[in-house]
Amino acid sequence: MYVGFSTFEISVPSLPPAIVISDPKNVEHALKNNDIFVKGTFFRSRSWDLFGDGIINADGELWRIQRKAGLRFFSNANLKTFIDEALPPILDDTERFLDHAVDRQAIVDIQEVCLELTTRLMGKVAYDVRQTFTIVLTNAELAPGSTLLLTVGIQMDIPASLPFSKAFDLASGLIGDRFQNPFWKFKELILGAPLRRAVSEVKRFGNQIVSAAVEMRTRSNGARDKVVKEIDPLRDNLINSLLDHIPDHQVVADAAMNYLSAGRDTTAQSLTWTLYLLLRNPQHQEALIEEVARVFPSASPTSSLDGVTYESVQPTSLPYTHSIFTETLRLYPPVPFELKECTTPTTFPDGTWLPEGSVVIWVPWAMGRSHQIWGEDSEDFKPSRWLNMFGSMVLQKSAYEFPVFNAGPRSCLGRKLAELLAVAVLVRLMWRYDFSEVLDKEQGGCGAGGERKSQNSLTLPMEGGLPVKLNLRKMRKDETQTLRNI
Repeated sequence: MYVGFSTFEISVPSLPPAIVISDPKNVEHALKNNDIFVKGTFFRSRSWDLFGDGIINADGELWRIQRKAGLRFFSNANLKTFIDEALPPILDDTERFLDHAVDRQAIVDIQEVCLELTTRLMGKVAYDVRQTFTIVLTNAELAPGSTLLLTVGIQMDIPASLPFSKAFDLASGLIGDRFQNPFWKFKELILGAPLRRAVSEVKRFGNQIVSAAVEMRTRSNGARDKVVKEIDPLRDNLINSLLDHIPDHQVVADAAMNYLSAGRDTTAQSLTWTLYLLLRNPQHQEALIEEVARVFPSASPTSSLDGVTYESVQPTSLPYTHSIFTETLRLYPPVPFELKECTTPTTFPDGTWLPEGSVVIWVPWAMGRSHQIWGEDSEDFKPSRWLNMFGSMVLQKSAYEFPVFNAGPRSCLGRKLAELLAVAVLVRLMWRYDFSEVLDKEQGGCGAGGERKSQNSLTLPMEGGLPVKLNLRKMRKDETQTLRNI
């Protein structure tokens, strides 16, 4: 499919005038001028139930306050703590779960595994939420239709997030429908009960997080005790940063759910699409494993990968693995479309004029497939496009050609965390396991010759998840320097 730099007008009765842009210069105009292009009434009226006054919905001073709190939280010092201290025990639990699946030759939904991992990590580092979670396995050796439940438990401070996770996923999909159906209000008068129940559960969970944090602060009289800080280096976590900056606890709850959604959903979904593309392109799996073997020369091919640290997962250490993840984001951006509303008449660089109150839309999913930006091979999975001629550097595209992490004043605060987290998870899981995609439709596969699709949502979850079988990986004696041939 050819995607050029045309600007299209959208005209729908009862909706404001709108255009779809694809020229990076037009995208730059929309992203740089944060006072002209805001979330606006069109977006907020559809997403308000789920996101409230959180940063995803907010404009003006309310947005600036929440961003300031986020900036303090996503410091380099905290990022190092996330990767070096918070992530390893969660990954250990994930490997124990997958080892159990290997023993039973069970089919695992890897999207669900990734989602549990990111939920636990964000819950711990951002809100100090410890949870118990249960994943359903389909066992090939059990009778048809039988399932195996595996529960990984941790001492609970706040009720388990599983009901919240399911509720948020449901609400996100139904909210996404509102952007495609101009008659959504009438539809929800009749069929809106599931959405209302889901939103109620999300709000309940957000309020509990805030209540628990407020109670903890009250008990300590707001002090940042040095001993506590030494025990928990993330004592000054995101929820405390939000409470320091925002007096309204309902706004804090909305902000907390916004950050949790952005941190857990997008990263888990991107990891799922990355593993899917690696399964469909095994030569890149081999290149990744060869890079890991070179960076961790003492690693045993028959055991877990030790020594994965903040320093070791930087692009300078693992450029090819970073390029795999970045190439996945190009083809499967976690937020496939963006829209803003203009507060004043404005003219785009290509001459398009928009009146006040108009909506402008750009689609990173389509821009990632543009021949004009990426060349004739734009639809191919080609990680090497991000490397220099020596294969040792992850190249950067303009944020307006590659707007996956937004740009300008609203650029993504969690970009570095998402990239380092994804690489850390990829190298550990790919080192330990051989994954094979389940294609049988009766077992959740897409059939031989089929492709996995995204489901309707505000983000890009894989429809039906990604069912896989796995075995412990063993280094082949004839493994060669595949990087030189890709």
